[in-house]
Amino acid sequence: MSVTDHRSAEEIGRTEGGPRPLPPLGEQKPAAELSHVDTVLGNGLRVLAVHKPTVPMVELRLRIPFAGEDALHAATAEVLAETLLTGTRRRDRVAVDTDLALIGGDLGAMVDPEYLGVSGSALAEKLPDLLDVLADALTDAAYAEGEVAREADRISERLAVARTQPRVIAREALQRRRYGDHPYTREMPRAEDVAVVTPEAVRALHAAAVLPAGSILVLVGDVPPETAVAEVERALAGWSSEAQARRLPPLPDLTPADLLLVDRPGAVQSQLRLSAQAVPRTDPRYPALQLANLAYGGYFSSRLVENIREDKGYTYGAHSAFEFSGGKATLQVEADTASEVTAAALLETRYELGRLGLVPPTDTEVESVRQYAVGALLIGAASQSGLATQLASLASAGLGVDWLVEHPKRLAAVTTDEVAEAALDFFAPHRFTGVVVGDAASLAPKLTALGGVVSESADEGSGQAR
Repeated sequence: MSVTDHRSAEEIGRTEGGPRPLPPLGEQKPAAELSHVDTVLGNGLRVLAVHKPTVPMVELRLRIPFAGEDALHAATAEVLAETLLTGTRRRDRVAVDTDLALIGGDLGAMVDPEYLGVSGSALAEKLPDLLDVLADALTDAAYAEGEVAREADRISERLAVARTQPRVIAREALQRRRYGDHPYTREMPRAEDVAVVTPEAVRALHAAAVLPAGSILVLVGDVPPETAVAEVERALAGWSSEAQARRLPPLPDLTPADLLLVDRPGAVQSQLRLSAQAVPRTDPRYPALQLANLAYGGYFSSRLVENIREDKGYTYGAHSAFEFSGGKATLQVEADTASEVTAAALLETRYELGRLGLVPPTDTEVESVRQYAVGALLIGAASQSGLATQLASLASAGLGVDWLVEHPKRLAAVTTDEVAEAALDFFAPHRFTGVVVGDAASLAPKLTALGGVVSESADEGSGQAR
C-alpha cells in the first residue's frame, strides 16, 4: 500500500475473520473519599471546604440566591455582575486585577434568574489574599459611574448580537412555552432596560440582595478544610445582614401540550426543543431516570443520535439532558435541523421517545450507560475546578460531598427493569411540551400533517394557559 492510500474507518475495523471485537469494559474504580468540612457560619453562609491536593491551588465558587420581581431586576442584576469586581473604595479596577495577578489568581462574576455567582482560583497559600479581594467586593463594591456606563454599553451590544442567534431565540421561546411570565424565564434582560440602569440602582440592589444568609461558598484545593473555613470566617466577618438571600418562587410542574411553531421568517434551519417534567437528584428514581436519559439521547452512542444523526443525517447534533432548578427537574431534548427535514426529524424524535418505553434498553445498553455515567462523574470530579463546580451545583439543591461520593453506588444498584420503568414513565411522547423555531411558511404544512404542533396565532386564539 502506498503512502497516499488511505483506509476507511470500516476497513480499519475489519479483519479477514470479520469485524474486530470491541475490548471489554474495564472495572470501574470507586469514588475516592474526600476530606471535607460542611458548616454554616454565624452570618448564615454555608461553607463547603474540600481537601484535594492534586495541585497547589484552590478553587472558589460562591452562589448567592438572587431572585427579584422588579421589572428592571434582570437588567440591574446583569450590570451588577459585570461591575462587582471593577473597584471598591480600597481598590480601583487596576488594583483589583493587580492584587489577583500577584497571587496567581482570578475572580469573575455572572448572574442568572436564580443566582449571582462568583468563581475564582489562586495559589493555595494565597487563599487569605483571594478572600480579602472577595470580601472587599462583597462589602464595599463602588459601582463607579464610569464603570457602570461602560459595562452597560457592552452588555447592550452583546444582547443585540445574542438575540439574533437561533439557539437564544429557541431558548427564550421554550422558556415562555414552559413557564409563561415566571421570573425564571428572564434569563436575558432587554437592551433598553440595561440602558436606563444607574449606579444608584446597582448599589441599592447590592445592599438588598448580596447577602450571606442562604448563600453557599465552596472551596476545593490544597488547603486543610478546617483552615479554609477559618480563613473564610475571618475574611468575611464584615459581611452580614439580618435579611435572607432571595430565592425564586417554586416553578410549576410542566403541563404537557402541543409544540408551538415559532416563526423565524427566512430561516434555513430549525430548532427542535422538547421538555417534560422529571424528578430531582434526591428522588429514589433519579438514578434509573439518569440512565434512561443517557440511553435515549444523553451521550454520543444514544438511540436518538444513532437515529437522526448517524443513520438519517438530519442533524449534526442531538442531545437530551436534565435541567435543575430549586427542588424541581425537567428533561430537555434538543436538535437543530435543516428546514426540509424538520418534520421528519421531529417524527423520529417522538418515535425514539415512544420506543424507549416500549422497547426498553437491554442489559448491554444499561451497562454501557452505567459505565459512562459513573466515568463522567469521576472525570468531572477529578480536577479541583470540576469538583468545585459540581459541588456548587449540588449544594444549591441542599446536597454535598456525601451525595457525590455515594452516587456511583446508587448507579451500580440500578437494574435493567428499573431503567425500563423510568423510560416508560418519563419518556412517553404525550408528557412533553416545547417549541419548533423556524420558517413557519415552509414548516407548517408538514408539521400540521404530522400533528401535535400549533402555530403561534392558533395557540393565542385558543387561550391555552401556561
